[in-house]
Amino acid sequence: MSRFGSARAWWLAIRPPTLGAAVAPVLVGSALAARDGVFRLGPALAALLGGVLIQIGTNLANDVDDFERGADTAARVGPVRATQSGLLTMRQVRTGAWVAFGAAALVGVYLIVEAGWVIAAVGAAAIAAGLTYTGGPWPLGYHGLGDVCVFLFFGIAAVVGTYYVQAATVTAAALLLSVAVGALATAILVVNNVRDVETDRAAGKRTLPVRLGAAFGCGEYVALMALAYCVPVAMWQWEGTRPWPLLPLLSLPRAVQLVRTVVTAGDGPQLNAALRGTAQLELLFGALLAVGLLM
Repeated sequence: MSRFGSARAWWLAIRPPTLGAAVAPVLVGSALAARDGVFRLGPALAALLGGVLIQIGTNLANDVDDFERGADTAARVGPVRATQSGLLTMRQVRTGAWVAFGAAALVGVYLIVEAGWVIAAVGAAAIAAGLTYTGGPWPLGYHGLGDVCVFLFFGIAAVVGTYYVQAATVTAAALLLSVAVGALATAILVVNNVRDVETDRAAGKRTLPVRLGAAFGCGEYVALMALAYCVPVAMWQWEGTRPWPLLPLLSLPRAVQLVRTVVTAGDGPQLNAALRGTAQLELLFGALLAVGLLM
């Protein structure tokens, strides 16, 4: 058991299994930039650091906000939450969130110098979404908008933004690839929401599975997976190049296995495993796609 305020408690609070959602889009956007001959190491590393910091800040804010609003209780079947379990105080976790967001803003200053003020708008919107996802007077995640936010900020904005800070432009290929990354990032959230449907309903957190039923959430998960795997095929057909963009299809058997688990899961532990598996799948998919772009 982790001690109160220990490093292990902070490790649990930042939710390392979810951080792949911040890494995958940078891998894809940077690989595309390298393929197009516009790769720049400094902005690429800054995009990676900024994305991870925003993810950590969002996770910490979510940890304390969900506890404060009653969504994280002893009845919850998901992984241990630092605030709810008493491993960290609300003040500690909220301070940690602000530190992470502040550090992300400092990284953003460098990216603004490198790529212009459009990055300021994107970064500010991403931080605002992280703060208001479960916090503020009208939390987005409590009104069924979490899926849209994740798709936009951990898919479209993350991939396209990574490409933009290196190339100073946006391409159709960057937009297309961002759809696959966003779909998989959103699928991680969907597993979480399907697992927590009962406790979320009791707390008034009206996610899409709460509004439309757990079966809808399972169907959404299947659709997101299908969308993600259609993108490499579309990229290959559209560009008419060698079949290397199809490399992500090597991970398809794992995706099918995860779909079966989510659709047939009978308890929380199975969905916890599917959540971790989906996060790992996104990172694997992104790495394979990046390699395919570089071949």
